[in-house]
Amino acid sequence: MSPKQDQSRIVLASGNAGKVKEINQLLSSHHIQVVPQRDFNVPDIEETGLTFVENAILKARNAAQHSGLPAIADDSGLEVDALNGAPGIHSARFSGLNATDQRNNDKLLDLLKDVPEAKRNARFQCLLVYLRHPADPTPLICQGTWEGQILFQPQGENGFGYDPLFFVPDHYCSSAELRAEVKNQLSHRGRALRELLTKLSD
Repeated sequence: MSPKQDQSRIVLASGNAGKVKEINQLLSSHHIQVVPQRDFNVPDIEETGLTFVENAILKARNAAQHSGLPAIADDSGLEVDALNGAPGIHSARFSGLNATDQRNNDKLLDLLKDVPEAKRNARFQCLLVYLRHPADPTPLICQGTWEGQILFQPQGENGFGYDPLFFVPDHYCSSAELRAEVKNQLSHRGRALRELLTKLSD
C-alpha cells in the first residue's frame, strides 16, 4: 500500500485541541483532513519511549490500530540548554502528573530564575511519524527544529504550551504573540509537516 492511497483522512494521535487545530491549518490546502483520535475513542497509550521518535511511533501505531486509518503522531518538546536539554520528552508532564501549561511554565521560570539572558537558549523539537497501517514496517519520520530563547516572564495570548515563554529572535516577540499563519511557517511542527508533505507526494 503506497502512502499516496487514502491519505485524505488521517487520524491524529493526540487529544490536544491546540495541536489538532494547528495541524489542520497546515494541511488544509493539501486536501488532507486530520481527525482527532477521540473521534474513534482511541485510548491513550503510555509513552514509555526514551526518545521523541519512539513515543511518536507508539502513539501512531495505537491510533492506526483503533481507527483503521493512516495515522500521524508527533512527539514534541522543549529543550533548554541551561537544563541539559530538559524538559525534553517530559515537556507535557514537566510539573508532574497533574501538569498544566501554567504549572509547566511556572516550573521552567523557577528553574531558570538565576540564568542570565545570554544563557537562556532553547529550541522546540518535533518528531513526526506517519504510519500507513499499524504494522507499517517503514514509517515516515520527519523532524523540525525551532531555535529561540526563554523569556523571564510570559508574553502573548496565542498558542499553547510553552509558547508564551519562547522568544523568537527574528520577530522580536514570543511564539504566543505571532499570528497563526506566521507561527505555522516558523514552527518546529510546521517544518516537520512540510517535510512529511514532500515525502507523501514523492
